[in-house]
Amino acid sequence: MEYAGIGGFFILVLDIWAIVSIISSNASTGSKVLWTLLVLVLPVIGFIIWLIAGPRAAQRLV
Repeated sequence: MEYAGIGGFFILVLDIWAIVSIISSNASTGSKVLWTLLVLVLPVIGFIIWLIAGPRAAQRLV
């Protein structure tokens, strides 16, 4: 999949934000590594999955 222009830049910014949030979370190191790899390997789908089911999503439900 190839992204170009403003859409690609927007996805890059969202992925960087997700990775920074993952690294700064209180999750275990293994969990951080897995989430980061998911976001890096699958930029769009990984970001959406992280947004819905990531470590901070559990905090929002409580």
